[in-house]
Amino acid sequence: MAEISLTQEEADKLIAMEKHHVENVEYNFPDPGGAIHVPLVSADKRENFLLDVSRGGNISLAKAKYQNRVLQVVILVRLELCGPPHKNPDDQWIDCPHIHLYKEGYGDKWAYPVPAGAFADITNLWQTLLDFSKYCNITKPPQINRRLF
Repeated sequence: MAEISLTQEEADKLIAMEKHHVENVEYNFPDPGGAIHVPLVSADKRENFLLDVSRGGNISLAKAKYQNRVLQVVILVRLELCGPPHKNPDDQWIDCPHIHLYKEGYGDKWAYPVPAGAFADITNLWQTLLDFSKYCNITKPPQINRRLF
C-alpha cells in the first residue's frame, strides 16, 4: 500500500478543522484491551475523520491511546498515556505521556511532550478524552458513555 503524504499546511488545516460526529450512535468507553473507532466529518461534510480510543491490556489500567485520523490511515494527532518512551528520528527520547503530531515527511513518527495547559488531568482518562476532543477541534463529539475505569 502506498503511503499517503500531506503537506504540513494541509495537515495543520485538517487538525484545526471543525469536526462533528456522523451518526447518532452511542459508544462505550473501552475496557482495558478494548478500542472504539468513531467516524467524524468536517462541518462542511467534505472531509472524513476517525477518532480512535484504545486501552492497553490488563497490566496497566492507565494505559490508553487517543488518536485522530484522516483518509482512514493518516494519523494527525495521537496522545499516548502510560506507555514506553518514544525515540524520535533525531534520536531524542520523549517520555510518556507524549503527543504525536503529523509532520510533513515523517507522518506521526515525531513525539513531543504534552503541551502545558492543553490537558487538565492527564491521569484521568475520561477528562483526557474530553480535552483531546477539544484539542482536535471535535466541536460536536460523539456520545461516549463513561464507564468505571
